[in-house]
Amino acid sequence: MESMGKKKRPRRSFTPEFKAEIVELCQRGDRSIGQVAKDFDLTETAVRDWVRQAEVDTGRRDGLTSSEREELAALRRENRRLREDVDVLKRATAFFA
Repeated sequence: MESMGKKKRPRRSFTPEFKAEIVELCQRGDRSIGQVAKDFDLTETAVRDWVRQAEVDTGRRDGLTSSEREELAALRRENRRLREDVDVLKRATAFFA
């Protein structure tokens, strides 16, 4: 049953420099995104996402920049931690009351 579908590729991580190089190759225009992805053994979806994010970061497309995404993630983590702290304090107040 498992051999019928495509094998799942293990998750890989890439440096920002590598991503920037791939985006530059795509934006030059001599090769399509699909061809660049195939040449470097990457998924076309990942390369398209990198190109889209680079366009947002340079202001050529609307959306959250990379730094805004990082800030949003940090604020969400802090918000979750603070909510947990408030919940603990509520329980402690109820216990000692």
